[in-house]
Amino acid sequence: MIKLATPDGSNTVLLHACCAPCSSAIIEAMLANNITPVIYFFNPNIYPQEEYIKRKNEIENYARRLGLEIVDADYDYEAWREGTCGMENLPERSSRCMYCFKMRLLQTARYAAERGIKYFTTTLASSRWKDFNQIIEAGRYATSQVDGVEFWEQNWRKGGLYERRNQLLKIENFYNQQYCGCEYSAKRVVS
Repeated sequence: MIKLATPDGSNTVLLHACCAPCSSAIIEAMLANNITPVIYFFNPNIYPQEEYIKRKNEIENYARRLGLEIVDADYDYEAWREGTCGMENLPERSSRCMYCFKMRLLQTARYAAERGIKYFTTTLASSRWKDFNQIIEAGRYATSQVDGVEFWEQNWRKGGLYERRNQLLKIENFYNQQYCGCEYSAKRVVS
């Protein structure tokens, strides 16, 4: 298993989670390294709402089985859609995705500050659908906007975690979506 440690050895991290498959190996690695994640589910980009509920239920069930705290943040799809207005036809990994990452990680940073949790990170850095550099930039942006928190920059695809993610997907029989979550990425999968 991969060796992990926060920069100052803190043992609690706020983990922004997009879904159970992307979270599972990260959570397992954290727990194996005596780091307790508080799971933060804030994903107003996920469309349609039925998809959002599937993903939320899956990560809630997984967290419950592991005895971990999970925070269900508000689902405000309309606010997300307003923020991406005019970006509908941009490709994946464009400024639309950057807006989405910044919005979600800024809210995560704010929640971490409210809870007094110094470090936050995101499962987005494990997804094949995402540009890792955009995620790092969005995390740094969120840190610059919120005092008292730091983005734990971690490439969650490395150290065997991506392979372990795929193993846990089968072991846990997780629902595995085929698009990042927003309606624009879903259209590209269907078409």
